[in-house]
Amino acid sequence: MITPTPGQALPASADEFAGREQLRASSAEFRKDIIEITEGVFAAVGYSASNVTLIQGDGGSIIVDTSANPVDAKAIVDAFGDRFVRPVRAIIYTHNHPDHSGRTKVFAGADNPEIYSHQVLVEAGPEFGRGPRDGGDAFGTKLADDLFINAGTQLEYGRVTPHTREGFLPPTRTFGGECETIELAGVSMQLIHTPGESPENTAVWIPGKGVLIPGDNFLKSYPNLSPIRGLKLRPPEKWVASLDKMLALNATYMIQGHMRPILGKDEVRKALTDYRDGIKAVLDQTLAGIKQGKTPDDIVQEVKLSSELARSPHLQEYYGTVAWAVRGIYADYVGWFDGNATNLNPLPPTERAEKMLEMAGGTEKMIARAREAVEAKEFQWGAELIDYVLASDPENMQAKAIKARALTELGERQINATARNYYLTTAQYLRNAENQE
Repeated sequence: MITPTPGQALPASADEFAGREQLRASSAEFRKDIIEITEGVFAAVGYSASNVTLIQGDGGSIIVDTSANPVDAKAIVDAFGDRFVRPVRAIIYTHNHPDHSGRTKVFAGADNPEIYSHQVLVEAGPEFGRGPRDGGDAFGTKLADDLFINAGTQLEYGRVTPHTREGFLPPTRTFGGECETIELAGVSMQLIHTPGESPENTAVWIPGKGVLIPGDNFLKSYPNLSPIRGLKLRPPEKWVASLDKMLALNATYMIQGHMRPILGKDEVRKALTDYRDGIKAVLDQTLAGIKQGKTPDDIVQEVKLSSELARSPHLQEYYGTVAWAVRGIYADYVGWFDGNATNLNPLPPTERAEKMLEMAGGTEKMIARAREAVEAKEFQWGAELIDYVLASDPENMQAKAIKARALTELGERQINATARNYYLTTAQYLRNAENQE
């Protein structure tokens, strides 16, 4: 380890920030555009947190997903221009997330369209996530503008105009099976139940046009199987099975819920295949590690995508990560206990912290060691050392300042947007607390 002179950090190399710059470059996926997919099908990309699809039918329009808020929805209607013909004959929800279903009233207007979804959308309640700890926010909604890049699969999540469910309209037509074939305004399509990112996810398949709208079951990022905002594991086996269903359709065009569409039969097949294989590889390796009695910390270090999958543009870790997927799968399959008897009844955090501080020679020495670690670019170790201080003395301003710096340095090195946002919003919170003293 190279040790810097006191008070001076080691110089940063460009490679350290390669992930951040790749994340920054990914924002090009969210540039505003109305894309003609094929005759009579258009995608509005970049106008809201999620994409909106317009399908032209006989004597009117069909809309798939309805954006996140009224400002976005009105902008999309304007951008569609004369391609968007009233009345709206039908609206289809791929799933219930507010960025996909929050502003239906703008598109529906006075047209009274039928609204389609899977029955599970009606039965399922809202997502239940863990509240933020110390200001951490995976979407970076309150992060300073000069630090924010994007939200992983969308340019921003409610930073400018908050998401709202005030414009949501409940489905008027639901189906409860695996698939339902319908005809809307002269357009024949199938609604296919494809649980994955959400239990109600519905893929829209328009065979006559070769267009697949998979909802959020495909994103140009490794999938967020186990979100850090506190949701349950999104079942990987069901997700893999849903991807197999969609692969069997042999689509020519794919308009996913976020980022730019995939165009071309070979390109769609490659994208869906990579996605399926990327999920299955992590699932299989994690289950193998569990059967061998390994701890989640052990398995995280071992599970890797193949070199080919790791290079796939569809599996870069902008939104989910392999490591978080491993931890989510482990907890879902075998629970919280990692098999180490020491961890059956661990010491309370405060008691452990006080014993560690005593071993280190006291609070000031622990703070000094943490500061040295951060100066030596051992940012994770520095943050972990400071957590012992804060567990014992939550209002220690020196400790908060060091942890804020460690988290900022960690955040600036992330390719994953939700990790970056969580690191940096927590650091911002800690600095605000320090400045209020």
